[in-house]
Amino acid sequence: MPFVLLDCDKPIPERMKHTYIYDPEEEIIPACNIKTVPGDLTERGCSFAGSRGVVGGPVKDVIHMVHSPVGCAYYTWGTRRNLSDNELHRRYCFTTDMQEADVVYGGEKKLEKACLEAIKEFPEAKGIFIYATCTSGLIGDNLDAVARKVEEKIGKPVFVCNCPGYAGVSQSKGHHVFNISFYRWLKKARERYPEKCLKEEEKTPYDVAIIGDYNMDWDVAVIKELFEKIGCRIVAVFTGNASLDDLFKLPDVKLNIVHCQRSANYIAELIEDGFNIPKIWVSLFGIEQTAEALRKTAEVLGIPMDRVEKVIEEELEAIKPQLEFYKSKLEGKRCLIYVGGPRTWHWIRVMKELGIDVVVACCTFAHEDDYEKLNKNLKKAGLKGTLVIDAPNELELEEAVAKYKPDFMLTGLKERYLFRKYGVPTINSHSYEQGPYACFKGFVNFARDIYKAVYHPIWNILKEGEEKFKEFKKNS
Repeated sequence: MPFVLLDCDKPIPERMKHTYIYDPEEEIIPACNIKTVPGDLTERGCSFAGSRGVVGGPVKDVIHMVHSPVGCAYYTWGTRRNLSDNELHRRYCFTTDMQEADVVYGGEKKLEKACLEAIKEFPEAKGIFIYATCTSGLIGDNLDAVARKVEEKIGKPVFVCNCPGYAGVSQSKGHHVFNISFYRWLKKARERYPEKCLKEEEKTPYDVAIIGDYNMDWDVAVIKELFEKIGCRIVAVFTGNASLDDLFKLPDVKLNIVHCQRSANYIAELIEDGFNIPKIWVSLFGIEQTAEALRKTAEVLGIPMDRVEKVIEEELEAIKPQLEFYKSKLEGKRCLIYVGGPRTWHWIRVMKELGIDVVVACCTFAHEDDYEKLNKNLKKAGLKGTLVIDAPNELELEEAVAKYKPDFMLTGLKERYLFRKYGVPTINSHSYEQGPYACFKGFVNFARDIYKAVYHPIWNILKEGEEKFKEFKKNS
């Protein structure tokens, strides 16, 4: 039976349904995207974090107004490295700072006043995004009514995302709600602001949108450069370094290229159904997956395949010497991956290209289709025996490190500090160490940062210190 109950989970045996040892002979999907078991100290984020922190936040030229006490807004302020070329983005934190009186008597007037003050202070903003939180959601403030009033007064688009933190079991619900809400809003907003849509004479047969990339450490820059080399024109990105004006053009492209297949596949499917625009699912990490993405794009758009192969050859030639060096240093290493959803299975093939084995794979908010793809990639990589954990807690991660002894971890912002104390090198594969990590050029940066982490002299110093302490205790 591939399901396993970790030692730390004996008080909460329900966690066994979330944990399994991968075996290619078994078709197994863990319990996922469900409520956290009481007693499980989950690492998950809330639905509001998924809507504001992940999907909405990278839009660079709008006022992101969080209708909440100040704490929720502070969480969104500069905690993610989705960079932009706009001076307004991430430099300011906008919130209504709800107080007790607002909870008792309602905060709609305060929200309206805050939006008008903000747009007066920052007239360069192209519009306003308003976000509900647990507090404003529980008291029932009508954010849509406020948005209509504000839009009439300022003459700029105002979008509302009603996704308080309690809306779902994890941040994944926030991705879902933002996608659906924004699509519905965009259809109507395009009628109110037709001048923002792409005119027929401006369109080309090679117009594409990148869906589900949030410009971590300038990923969008290398993605755009690469796709332009094969002849594409990137009209919009949802939502990395995105202007609100560009997002109006999402239904005007010829193809949606979906990178993050958990946080943004929803809007790609809606646009396909509503506007008959096809989508392809890709991964833009590593050599094989990036090359596959370029070939799939060319096939749909009718771009000559010899042009694509020439670009791939040139890109590989440029990175070959560096990549061979890093591979020679990393081959045979063992890795624990712990990120959100899709990146866990994105990284498996990338690690294999560096000769690294994934011994533990964990996802915070993955759905069933993510685990299907994870199993598929584990099979391709020949990694029978990998431990897979859905929505792991801290104790499970500690036990996994103790039993599987990874040489390093690919993780996010929070967990890295704990495991560095255990002497395990960590690489922030969520918001990056020194990116970009996407495409061919980014792959070299990723390999470099893994190499730097694994071979940093601090780990030898820690081991020496541990041995000296053991010797001291023995002799004292």
